[in-house]
Amino acid sequence: GRDAAESFAEAHLPGAVHAPYGGQWRTERDGVVGMMPEVEVIEGYISGLGVSNASTVVIVPAGSGASEFGAAARVYWTFKYLGHDDVAILDGGWNAWLDDSANPVASGAAKIKSAMFIAKPRPEILVSTSEVAGEVGTDAILVDARPEKQYTGAAKHTKADRAGHIPGALNVDQAQFYSTAANRLKPRDEIASLVPAQLKEDDADIISYCNTGHWAATNWFVLSEVLGLKKVRLYDASMVGWTKNKTLPVAASVRP
Repeated sequence: GRDAAESFAEAHLPGAVHAPYGGQWRTERDGVVGMMPEVEVIEGYISGLGVSNASTVVIVPAGSGASEFGAAARVYWTFKYLGHDDVAILDGGWNAWLDDSANPVASGAAKIKSAMFIAKPRPEILVSTSEVAGEVGTDAILVDARPEKQYTGAAKHTKADRAGHIPGALNVDQAQFYSTAANRLKPRDEIASLVPAQLKEDDADIISYCNTGHWAATNWFVLSEVLGLKKVRLYDASMVGWTKNKTLPVAASVRP
């Protein structure tokens, strides 16, 4: 597609700053893509966007599909992880904004006032590979956000070393929570009806994963923010990180 920066300069929400998902929001660490950056690095990036601890942050996805919503969900989760609660995702994104001709549109470069953003991390919503390894076979519920073919092992992400899923995981494909017709997340009641009952128990201890912590962010958002479940963690390394460790088990019912 066209360069995102060019597209932003051409038209954007008034007052918006350009913060592309493929930029600084995720990093590669020890050969694992999609990792949460070091806190001081992401603090500097967010400050450079003109965001301070007092800012209200509205994340504007394109509004073009489930996977693209996942990018907004991951950025939203990043703000929550950094201790910033005044954050929301624009329902329907940029495309929904454009649908109403009364909505104003700006062009040109963003005017950014420098700011100071200081994180107060919430380690309780992030989980590492070693922590996940310790949770396999316990009461924790591992939720695999990927399509069924990747869950069963019929297909895999190019960067994952092995096909299949973490033993005991439940497959809850994140795409089902997004309405392609309306190009936005489905209504809360519909989402609630799609979520397996065991995930809606008050004491459910949930770990959301996928390949790189992208699709998993949509499931994290749906379970934690839409349904208000209290204990949902995101496993950012996901299958790419899990399969890097040869000693960790992978379950597969289908061979690619």
